[in-house]
Amino acid sequence: MTLGRTQCIALSGIDGHVVDVEADVANGLPAFTITGLPDTSLGEARDRVRAACANSGVAIPARRITVNLSPASLPKAGTGFDLAVAIAVLVAGEVVPERRAAGVVHLGELGLDGQVRAVRGVLPAVLVAARAGIEHVVVPAANAREAALVPGVAVHAAGTLGALVAFYRGETSDTGVDIADVEPPPAAPGQPAPDLSDVIGQRDARAAVEIAAAGGHNLFLVGPPGSGKTMLACRLPGLLPDLDVEAALEVTAVHSLAGVLPRGSGLLTRPPFIDPHHTASPASVVGGGSGVPRPGAASRAHHGVLFMDEAPEFDTRVLDALRQPLEVGELVIARAGGVARYPARFQLVLAANPCPCGRASGAGTDCTCTPMARRRYLHRLSGPLLDRVDLQVQVLSVTRAAMDPDAVGESTATVAARVARAREIQRERWAGTPWRPNAQVPGRDLRRGRWRLAPGATHLLDRGVERGLLTVRGYDRTLRCAWTLADLAGRSAPGADDVSAAYALRDSGSVAT
Repeated sequence: MTLGRTQCIALSGIDGHVVDVEADVANGLPAFTITGLPDTSLGEARDRVRAACANSGVAIPARRITVNLSPASLPKAGTGFDLAVAIAVLVAGEVVPERRAAGVVHLGELGLDGQVRAVRGVLPAVLVAARAGIEHVVVPAANAREAALVPGVAVHAAGTLGALVAFYRGETSDTGVDIADVEPPPAAPGQPAPDLSDVIGQRDARAAVEIAAAGGHNLFLVGPPGSGKTMLACRLPGLLPDLDVEAALEVTAVHSLAGVLPRGSGLLTRPPFIDPHHTASPASVVGGGSGVPRPGAASRAHHGVLFMDEAPEFDTRVLDALRQPLEVGELVIARAGGVARYPARFQLVLAANPCPCGRASGAGTDCTCTPMARRRYLHRLSGPLLDRVDLQVQVLSVTRAAMDPDAVGESTATVAARVARAREIQRERWAGTPWRPNAQVPGRDLRRGRWRLAPGATHLLDRGVERGLLTVRGYDRTLRCAWTLADLAGRSAPGADDVSAAYALRDSGSVAT
């Protein structure tokens, strides 16, 4: 008997580590032990592996089997280690040649019949393998398309354990599954993409949505029920440009890790739109869960839009937990077993009624809420959270005149073209930096150096800071918005009018009070 070796990947957040899977078959009473900090599901792999091998015609020896997962100090979790454990044991039992399996990463869960079943997180795991210089990866057939998105790695799709063993023994020329033969999931019949022209009236709110799309800014819409807040928010993703390859890989990796990537799906090239229900728990929005923390709605909205309708109805813990990713674009989830980091650079869109009954807009004569109830309702959105929202806009009730069938607003395609031009200007301006839209530019770079505006242009903001009406964070976010207004207008730099307009869009005096 020899020592069997192969490799697998242990994920921690969206990153991970290469794990050496070692198996030893020794004389003694039959036993199967897995060491190296496995969790419960991984510890149960011994029963799945034994049954899968027996039902695949490659029964493992009835001896004392010890499997070690190295580094032993690193916690490992999930059923994705099943295939690696089985191959290591078969190498130790001299069923599979050692040279064929060494240096190959194996990912997949085993069924008792020997089927190699899909697991979540295959794309980020293959990315980890590629960064480690590993050239060959074996994955379940259902995960083959996402694994093949990673350049520089030869991906082998395995349908059954028996077919993979036959391939390693030279009995067949392939693993039995061609990636090209893996069918993508059938497209579900859906509704046409919502168009901005469906929104009735709301000229100012439509302009705010365009500005938010052009610069990647956060947006807060306040107005009575039925005024179009949700319609506007749902049409924002249609204005955003396609993701570049790097961003698309990140988004697809997060969705794979969360287990929401359709099997057989390719690269996600459109910005995601995630809208959690207002009863969502902190773990479902921020991420968490038992064992290895899973990405929540905020991470799944990475490079896209996180829409929180009826924002004051959310748990205040959920709302305040968004302050960290809004500032740094990352979520850090600490557990006793370690820390998981997930990307979360999203556009936040909040929508709210002006009061619990929703009729406090305008004169508010129909409102049935007490003054205390009104104040308490919107004050559930904390000052530090709203300070991170660039655009705060009143959405008024739709008037009869706005319902004129001849008064049709601009379409999504028309507005998206202007957004694309503004984004291209920003891409050229920030070339050579890690920033793309204006919303990502650090404030210090806009307040000094070559991007600093003339004192006359920022006089309004300077006075707001002196009077305590504007924080430094608010100052910076207003500057970013002013640059976006200039980009949409085709100006090389914002002037006093752009700064004034950006400040007016941020002024929450009539929104959150």
